[in-house]
Amino acid sequence: MTTDTKLITVPNADDKNIATITHLAGTIFSFVPALLIWALKKDDSTYISDQAKEALNFQITVLIAQFVAGALVFILIGFLFMLIIWLANVALCIIAAISTSKGKQYRYPLTLRLIN
Repeated sequence: MTTDTKLITVPNADDKNIATITHLAGTIFSFVPALLIWALKKDDSTYISDQAKEALNFQITVLIAQFVAGALVFILIGFLFMLIIWLANVALCIIAAISTSKGKQYRYPLTLRLIN
């Protein structure tokens, strides 16, 4: 019987800082920082790779939700959805940054896991 276990090591201070910045940068620059960090650092640290993928998946989900809300602007409910999505993005990115600054793994709720 084999079990699929992921080797999780305790992240060092640099890994924590990079993961924290990756989550926070998503509030301003959308998916771009997470994509760059994941592409450049995925082989250096499993912690950074995991958290950058998580941030990337979340920001792609937010982008899709914003497009849907943009389409709903014509029936006026889209403005409310855009505000709610933006507030959720900021709040959840701050929570993720706090969690990763402590070296914990963070998983965003309601996120499409497109990048594995």
